[in-house]
Amino acid sequence: MKRVLIAEDEAAIRDFVVINLKRAGYDVVEAEDGEQAIERYNDCDGDIDVAILDVMMPNLDGFSVCKELRSKSGTIGIIMLSAKSQEMDKVTGLMMGADDYMTKPFSPSELMARVDAIYRRVALSDNKSQKADEVIELGEFKLNIRSRSLTRAGKYIELTQVEFQIIELFFSRPGEALSRTDILNKVWGTEYFGEEKIVDVNIRRLRMKVEDSPSVPKHLLTVWGVGYKWEP
Repeated sequence: MKRVLIAEDEAAIRDFVVINLKRAGYDVVEAEDGEQAIERYNDCDGDIDVAILDVMMPNLDGFSVCKELRSKSGTIGIIMLSAKSQEMDKVTGLMMGADDYMTKPFSPSELMARVDAIYRRVALSDNKSQKADEVIELGEFKLNIRSRSLTRAGKYIELTQVEFQIIELFFSRPGEALSRTDILNKVWGTEYFGEEKIVDVNIRRLRMKVEDSPSVPKHLLTVWGVGYKWEP
């Protein structure tokens, strides 16, 4: 079952999103505010594939809900909705663990394209983890494809689904410079509508997890004029 949680305090927008999700074949769980979103997630025992969260909600804002859901699941897809176009809202959501963001107003076709892309990624990750039996070791790092886990010198590093896929891409091509477009196409898909900046924010988030000094990285390096590479 394809299940999406929509948390939006404006009833008109929520109804609009629900109608389009149901038309696309999704089972929809609705929440009017942040606290209710957490309750609905728990009521479903975490059986939610994608969560769509408005940033500005009463009781508990979207950033807080995003952080809470991400702490409960590394695989759930999270899309943030914001009425603002400020860069800080976008970056904050992504740093909290969101996979994508959309600025209101948005078209039904764009929303569904984003949801479909994230759902396919969730489903693909589940299938790969069931079939794969591969471990990639680069120095003190060990990536287990089946368990979707990364360890460094035996210590577990918690990753979101997107972060894991980025690391998997780098580990499969160590030392190779990958452009933002390469990363975007491989991880978010060729039909992704958003900006390439989403790659930069995720790289920043990853560096905070894998580097001793994120501001002076030794492994996840910037290749000026090209993109990024993993140096074993």
